[in-house]
Amino acid sequence: MTDLATRWLGLELRSPLVVGASPLTDDLDALKACVRAGAGAVVMHSLFEEQLVEEQMAAHRFIDSRTHTDAEARSFFPESELFEMGSDSYLQRLELLRQSLDVPVIASLNGISTGGWTGHAVEMEAAGAHAIELNLYDPASDPAETAQTLEQRQLAVINAVAEQVSIPVSVKLSPFYSALPAFVAGTEKAGARGLVLFNRFYQPEMDLDALELSRKVVLSSSAELPLRLHGIAMLFGRTGLEMAASGGVHTGDDAAKALLSGATVVQVVSALLAEGPRAMARIHGELGRRLSDMGYRDLAEARGALSMANAPNSRTWERLNYARLLHGWT
Repeated sequence: MTDLATRWLGLELRSPLVVGASPLTDDLDALKACVRAGAGAVVMHSLFEEQLVEEQMAAHRFIDSRTHTDAEARSFFPESELFEMGSDSYLQRLELLRQSLDVPVIASLNGISTGGWTGHAVEMEAAGAHAIELNLYDPASDPAETAQTLEQRQLAVINAVAEQVSIPVSVKLSPFYSALPAFVAGTEKAGARGLVLFNRFYQPEMDLDALELSRKVVLSSSAELPLRLHGIAMLFGRTGLEMAASGGVHTGDDAAKALLSGATVVQVVSALLAEGPRAMARIHGELGRRLSDMGYRDLAEARGALSMANAPNSRTWERLNYARLLHGWT
């Protein structure tokens, strides 16, 4: 059987399968079951800076507006600064997971300002996070902002966080950079240790009857995996950053494809949300059998075997394949 142990971001993992950022973070029993089933690490759900700010401002407005309504109001409402708000509950959860799980726990941060990112990152390190995943969910919506401006802002955030913490920092990217290899080179120079490819954009749906926007989470499918494989295969050997595949991994074969493309680890979310921890056991078993049947003794032998740098028909990853694919349709 193939040895599935690996090393990611300087952390020793018993398996390349990682529980990705998801609501499962709030279910300790489910996380324990995933670890028993073969998960090598756990990524917490993201701490969103703007959500904290919104909650804090709402509390300030609610309490402070009433303390001045009449002379006796202060006897009923405490000042807002006495309330415990912010990242405390997230940090407490992080500490609990560190104490309860015998695999690395990675904190996830989605911020909007350099100061906010660095401040929360320092708190996460102090709470015991083995690493931090920066979720660069920053869709461009301002016509006056160029791609260069947006990318420079993101690189500044990465650099600021990497300089403030001693634990490894990985960066979760979207697939929408016009020159992904160049931006990845910038993230490495800024101090990142790893990449997570790619972020899934949860976009609002339209309710035509109510004439309003609605939120609906749609789970991924294996059909989303090829985009990740392409990005990882293209970058393998061209960057010193370790890569994690995220999105579209539902089977052991999906995980094997990601590793053969060049991924160090594979994050699983939608399959776990749909099936529960038994999906981790299934994928773990399927992956081990597949790699063993292919003759790989360990993951180092398999990693990147079908990347752009190593595949026997590597030009299939490139633009020429697009024309051939279209002309080959019947």
